[in-house]
Amino acid sequence: MNPIVIVPARMASMRLPDKPLADIHGKPMIVHVMDRAAEADVGPVLCAAAEIEIISAVKNAGYKAVLTDPDHPSGSDRIWEALCAEDPNGSYDVIVNLQGDLPTLDPSLVTAVVTPLSNPDVDIATLVSEITENNERDNPNVVKCVAALDDGRAHARALYFTRATAPTGDGPLWHHIGIYAYRRSALERFVSMSPGLLEQREKLEQLRALEAGMRIEAVRVDTVPLGVDTPADLERAREMLRP
Repeated sequence: MNPIVIVPARMASMRLPDKPLADIHGKPMIVHVMDRAAEADVGPVLCAAAEIEIISAVKNAGYKAVLTDPDHPSGSDRIWEALCAEDPNGSYDVIVNLQGDLPTLDPSLVTAVVTPLSNPDVDIATLVSEITENNERDNPNVVKCVAALDDGRAHARALYFTRATAPTGDGPLWHHIGIYAYRRSALERFVSMSPGLLEQREKLEQLRALEAGMRIEAVRVDTVPLGVDTPADLERAREMLRP
């Protein structure tokens, strides 16, 4: 495999304006994310940015960035445009889509999400962690992955993703973590498809791939990274990254 990590970023955030440039101990949040991706050492790191301000911040930190259409409907579309601009000859065959609001990310999660693609039958890989907080079990903002991981195996095929509490019965529930590794051909196919019916109903993009018969492998990890969506999240990230 020859992976590349691409971090999509845009300034339009309702709850935290100009989020990628939010200062965390003298460094923009997007640069912290790029640092975590580089520390994973799975391949080169590229930012797919919607605005020139993000490009400037990333390049000033020594990283590569590609300016993309600000009107892309999703991060997947954004990283595909950046990939085609950066690598038109198709040298990179695995693409990690790493969200730009994970400044405290453990780099080992990037390594973990790439591993299942050594199996040629896997199109996409993603991460899950066991839900341990009771209030998250019924929270529709916590997306659950239905996968046969109850026996302690490290990864299994994802059968469904939902905002509902599923599956029923005794056993763990799995919190989906929105970090993906795509086989290049799978990403190309994914962005070429129209949104699926279940995707539109659940508001979960990954259901498009499942509806189309693509195989998503869910990798079990021990931690859910902090996603920075609000000023309170930003303060928490600053505390976690305090020198």
